[in-house]
Amino acid sequence: MRLRHAALAAFGALTLVLTIPTSASAAIGEFQYTYVGLDGSPKIGIMLDPAGQECITLPEVADPNASEPAHSPRNRTTATATVFTEPECEGDYFTLRPLTGYGTANMKVRSVVFSS
Repeated sequence: MRLRHAALAAFGALTLVLTIPTSASAAIGEFQYTYVGLDGSPKIGIMLDPAGQECITLPEVADPNASEPAHSPRNRTTATATVFTEPECEGDYFTLRPLTGYGTANMKVRSVVFSS
C-alpha cells in the first residue's frame, strides 16, 4: 500500500515539474551602443542580459523625429544580435555575432533582437 502511495506521489511530482512554464530565454552578457544625449554629447547605452527572441527598441532613440539613431553597437552577449535601422525591428538590418560582434559609427541602430 505504501509503495502505491509513493509511486503516485512521485508521478504527481513529475507531472507538476513538467507543466511548470520555463522562463523566457535571454542573452547572457552586455549589449552596448552609442547615442547622442540631450546635451549633444555622446552617451553609452547598455543592456544587461537582454530578453531573447523579442524586439527591443532602444529607448533613447525610439522616436526618429526627435533623435538621431544610435551607432557603434557592441554585442558582448551569448546570442546573435540583429540590429535594425528603425524602431520595432523594421528597416535595414545587420547581424552581430555573439561575444565579439560590433559595428562602426556608420552603423545606425534603433532596435535589436537577440537569437536566444
